[in-house]
Amino acid sequence: MQGNRRATVLALAAVLCWSTVASAFKLSLQYLSPLQLVTIASVVSTLFMFAVICWQRRLPELRTSWRANYKWYLALGFCNPFLYYLVLFNAYALLPAQQAQPLNYTWGVVLALLSVPLLKQKLRRQDLLAGLVCYIGVLVIATKGDPFSLQFDQPFGVALALFSTVIWSCYWLLNTRIGGNAAVNLLLTFCCGLPWLFAAVMWQGGWQSPPVEGWLGALYVGLFEMGIAFLLWQGALLSCDNTARISNFIYLSPPLSLLLIALLVGESIHVATIAGLGLILLGVAIQQGALRHLLFRWQASR
Repeated sequence: MQGNRRATVLALAAVLCWSTVASAFKLSLQYLSPLQLVTIASVVSTLFMFAVICWQRRLPELRTSWRANYKWYLALGFCNPFLYYLVLFNAYALLPAQQAQPLNYTWGVVLALLSVPLLKQKLRRQDLLAGLVCYIGVLVIATKGDPFSLQFDQPFGVALALFSTVIWSCYWLLNTRIGGNAAVNLLLTFCCGLPWLFAAVMWQGGWQSPPVEGWLGALYVGLFEMGIAFLLWQGALLSCDNTARISNFIYLSPPLSLLLIALLVGESIHVATIAGLGLILLGVAIQQGALRHLLFRWQASR
């Protein structure tokens, strides 16, 4: 019971961190370019993870893990942080936060669909239904409640937000090839991603120092989105005796995020955003079998 309470506290703390990052992205991008934001945040996250590994006395594992999986780390580092966050932050630069955040949340369904060709898993009917429901929600959000018009204010931004879900899903599918400590894997992955970011900065003509507000925003993103939230969630998974106890807390993040977007960013939340997000959450619930579980419990109680 004590472990489950600790898992609940850690999971809720992680969800709270994730709920703030959409607002942090949008506010930071007022002072930084997407490349500047991902570069500073990635350096901050790398230093944070290195400090955590030193504190955990896992430094010897870095060499062992690198020798065993260096090819995978090189591929993972290109996906995340370089490509994923660069695509995602460009989507946030083009779209309102209330659109970019729910669109990015469809990555769980994309992961299930991509696992069929990449991991040779079977495609279930609930995966197809979940994908259909989620992308109807995407269409509602992207067209601001007029899905039959197929008129998009920012089609490129929508495409980037959806493409980020593919990158993120591929990243986690590649991660299944590597065992070992998650913090060690994340540090080595980010170390392999930083040279791509530095090369991109040089290709764009070098570094221009942002204002203080930009540094603070990137520091927050690097610590909370890319670091602390990850460790909190990992700790929650290790503390509970059943991951199902905490997995549903993920559903709290998008509604909380919309509330913070309204309060912190000042966006007026569109009714279509709420309706589309509801469809996306319904699709994710279908994909995870949550609705079937609830129906079974309801029938058993009658």
